Amino acid sequence: MSIEIARIETWLFRAEVAEAVKTSFGSIPRRSVLLLRVEDTEGAYGWGEIWCNFPPFSADNKLRLMETVVAPAAFAAEYDDAAHAWHTLTEKTRRWTIQSGEYGPIAACIAGLDLALWDLQARRAALPLGRLLGAPANRNRVPAYASGLNPDSAVGTVQRARENGFSAFKVKIGFGLDKDIEVLKGLQRELRRGERLMVDVNQGWDMTQARRALPRLAEFNLGWVEEPIPANSSADEWAELAMISRTPIAGGENVSGFAAFSSLINQASHRVVQPDLLKWGGVTGCLAVGRHAVARGLTYCPHWLGSGIGLLASAHLLAAAGGDGLLEHDVMENPLREALATPFPRVENGTFALPDTPGLGVLPNLNEASGWLVNHQEFRG
Repeated sequence: MSIEIARIETWLFRAEVAEAVKTSFGSIPRRSVLLLRVEDTEGAYGWGEIWCNFPPFSADNKLRLMETVVAPAAFAAEYDDAAHAWHTLTEKTRRWTIQSGEYGPIAACIAGLDLALWDLQARRAALPLGRLLGAPANRNRVPAYASGLNPDSAVGTVQRARENGFSAFKVKIGFGLDKDIEVLKGLQRELRRGERLMVDVNQGWDMTQARRALPRLAEFNLGWVEEPIPANSSADEWAELAMISRTPIAGGENVSGFAAFSSLINQASHRVVQPDLLKWGGVTGCLAVGRHAVARGLTYCPHWLGSGIGLLASAHLLAAAGGDGLLEHDVMENPLREALATPFPRVENGTFALPDTPGLGVLPNLNEASGWLVNHQEFRG
């Protein structure tokens, strides 16, 4: 079943929100989504999404890279399948990434295209994406947790997320240890029996700060501490943190490449592995990473902070990779999340429903989202 791409369309949406997402590295004051639709010469189609949540206008650069670099390269070959396309384009753009210094943005564009081709492939096979990837037929839900919680509004967000079916939550810290501890104490008072809490430092500490903070966090019985130090810290530093922390270390959203993930998984300092399929690797790369992590006894929890297309893809990937991981589900204000993935699945009893219809199981409602449209382009082979 070969694939010859005939047309690629892109849509850039941007929505202002009342409450910015706050992290230790900066804020996300508006929500951007860059979607693409790929159609082959037989009329089959699939939808993808390109990672662009930070900086707020990074989507504009990726849109131009799709137009001038990735789309022209994608039209130039016929592919055996979606995985063949990802490997071909990754190799074809290798020198361009070196020359331009745009490795990350180009990798994200190829990852979004990879997702669209997997969605296309699953739709042609009349199978849900997860099933096509090897998920058991009876795995129609995956555990999920509420993500993106700002420290200053976390208690209210937990209450709202609980009403919407969540029983696990992740709050952002790294704003000063005393403030972080107060936030966690406030959340601990609000948690109910059986509910889980995790924290995300967003690379906010150096080693001195991490050595001081991690023992203090042990009293809160957290599910994990995510990215306590910069993602490119040495293996020795990660090994030390894993030894002194009584809470599992998590990370992976800022790791790219098979070699880097192999090293992270084999070292096992990260007990929770969190690749972002639309930042690097797409379905092709991150399914392999997730399965490898699970086979090594680690927990695979896909990272995602974008619209519903990427969320659904992450859910299908989690179902196929197996293990006891949780789906990251952003619950902060984002009108584009549900509008661009309909019918949008709901969380019930802490689990997210996987559609049983072909492909991702959702489609963007372009009419509903038209008020946030910034740019629409079409490229033909």
